[in-house]
Amino acid sequence: MNHNIDIQQVQRYSKLELIAKQVVEGFITGLHKSPFHGFSVEFAEHRLYNAGESTRHVDWKLYGRTDKLFIKRYEEETNLRCHLIIDGSSSMYFPEIDYNKNEFNKIKFSVYAAAAIMHLMKRQRDAVGLSIFSDKLDVHTPDKSSMIHHKRLTNELENLINDPKINTKTSAIKALHTIAESVHKRSLIILFSDMMENVAQQDELFEALQHLKYNKHEVILFHTVDAEKEIDFKFENRPYQFIDLETGEEVKVNPNDVREKYIEEMTKRTQKLKLRCLQFGIDFIEIDVNQGLNSLLETYLLKREKMM
Repeated sequence: MNHNIDIQQVQRYSKLELIAKQVVEGFITGLHKSPFHGFSVEFAEHRLYNAGESTRHVDWKLYGRTDKLFIKRYEEETNLRCHLIIDGSSSMYFPEIDYNKNEFNKIKFSVYAAAAIMHLMKRQRDAVGLSIFSDKLDVHTPDKSSMIHHKRLTNELENLINDPKINTKTSAIKALHTIAESVHKRSLIILFSDMMENVAQQDELFEALQHLKYNKHEVILFHTVDAEKEIDFKFENRPYQFIDLETGEEVKVNPNDVREKYIEEMTKRTQKLKLRCLQFGIDFIEIDVNQGLNSLLETYLLKREKMM
């Protein structure tokens, strides 16, 4: 095996783009050996010529080899529109990690997942947009498929890891309404969030989620959690100082004293969210940030196939 580093490739791609490329290539290799091998993952650079249209973009070299007329695909020719939404509030930075090591918290997982989906979309000539919110809508782009646009989105994703948000509350409601009103053409909307909105505002949050179905969009909510710590509440039997990443509020408690009640409340909250998503026709997928990206990419491809 050749372990030489292709310097040109490293210069052409950012670190995040290289990781996304490796993830997608490994995923596609796995698809060919799985029940998913029927997916259209042989991403075409051409489409068949339709009688009557201009021959200006016909690939004559390909015609010479195949005796068939193919049109070269260009950046603006897209099959699907997809809008990625990432919750960039402070709770998404749990747990604290070393970003240079092979470990994940909710924001790093969401960034890698979004980058991998973007790489799949780039290969399929799909248009992609990105929105990032915390206590306000921090980033909101249109859906495009150009290389320059992809570079811009990658930079925005990298900023989420390189410039962590401290004590920034979640305010998904206003941001989701703004996004819903601005994505006009039917799109696949993918939201990465732990949905840690103020409990008192849950009904308003559900209304905002429902608004995403506006204009007949398909919506997937990847509910990102660290299952061991946030769902199962697995901590050692000793006192801990728990700090709310969004407010800075601190509480000292022994996990064993509150585990049962915590799990009960979290289960109720998640069940309510699942039920509302089911009512609205939103795909609710709980994602453990320590379980890898393959199941998430399979979910995306299944939804894409249904929309095409």
